[in-house]
Amino acid sequence: MKYDWQEAGEEWSVPWGSSAAQWAGTILPRISDCLPTGTILEIAPGFGRWTHYLKDYCDELWAVDKSSECIEACIQRFAAAPHVHCFLNDGRSLSMVPDNSIDFVFSFDSFVHPNRDIVEAYLQELRRKLKVGGKGFIHHSNFGEYVNSPRERLPDFVTKPLIKAKVLDWAHHRNPGMTAALFRALCAEHGLHCISQELVNWRGRRLIDCLSLFERSDSAQQTRTKIIRNPGFMREAARIRRAGRKRS
Repeated sequence: MKYDWQEAGEEWSVPWGSSAAQWAGTILPRISDCLPTGTILEIAPGFGRWTHYLKDYCDELWAVDKSSECIEACIQRFAAAPHVHCFLNDGRSLSMVPDNSIDFVFSFDSFVHPNRDIVEAYLQELRRKLKVGGKGFIHHSNFGEYVNSPRERLPDFVTKPLIKAKVLDWAHHRNPGMTAALFRALCAEHGLHCISQELVNWRGRRLIDCLSLFERSDSAQQTRTKIIRNPGFMREAARIRRAGRKRS
């Protein structure tokens, strides 16, 4: 089903109050050690909600999306920024990006949905596109951690009214075949190393999402991945929203 981009993706930042608040309060603090940098690759930018901020932290930015509607929107939005290059792809390859050219790859609100084969295809590509020592920050699904729980075996006629009453949370179309552990293993298989993984809740209680920070490393010796389980992620969003209201 084709997505209605009437709000340009801003609707996903409602828990934070705005995309500006989400960027400043949640995203930037988690990637600040990687910025500024030379060349950034953003996968699946949508209508450029995060591209708008990333472009000010680099010399060159590649924005790649499988949606022609999104790429057209980004081309128009960033027409005055000649260092931003927008390309349409097939949803799994990065052939337009030169090898060994990327210092930092970023994706948020997109990798939570695709199947394992798509995630793995991109990680395989990133092994070639990232410079040695280049880093990445990808927001992806951890819903696979819960797919075998009793909660997920309940029939729809039971869960739907309970979700509506906010007794149960729901999966927000997260990919059930991906977990933090699997993402970490796929990174290792393709020459990437997860530095840290923050497992977070998303508009609910379960930690169905993961924020993975990784790097391309040719070293045989790797530091142990730092795993953080953060059930307070949405409380953080609420605090940011309240702080914004007070300032306004």
